[in-house]
Amino acid sequence: VQLQASGGGLVQAGGSLRLSCAASGRTFSNYGVGWFRQAPGNEREFVAAIGGIGGSTSYQDSVKGRFTISRVNAKNTVYLQMNSLKPEDTAVYYCAASFLAFTTMGSQYNYWGQGTQVTVSS
Repeated sequence: VQLQASGGGLVQAGGSLRLSCAASGRTFSNYGVGWFRQAPGNEREFVAAIGGIGGSTSYQDSVKGRFTISRVNAKNTVYLQMNSLKPEDTAVYYCAASFLAFTTMGSQYNYWGQGTQVTVSS
């Protein structure tokens, strides 16, 4: 499975962005998919995850109510809608896919995309 993340950019605080994670090489409707982010000098951290067919979701506390993860299996694509962005959301965002149906642990993800930069100015 190859993952391509896109949709990052520069936005002012309070603005919105929608990230996309497109998968190719294999239908990944049964895979759990997650978004992670890494800011300079920080470790990679979990942001959001969505299950395969069932569509269960989980979010990091700091993004709850602002970010929404969704997927369109027919398009092999997972989205991360980010609203009310804050400067502390600035990071490189990565999508990842897991053989597991649902997980929030980065170590349990098997495929990673290349990352897309999100910069939120104050």
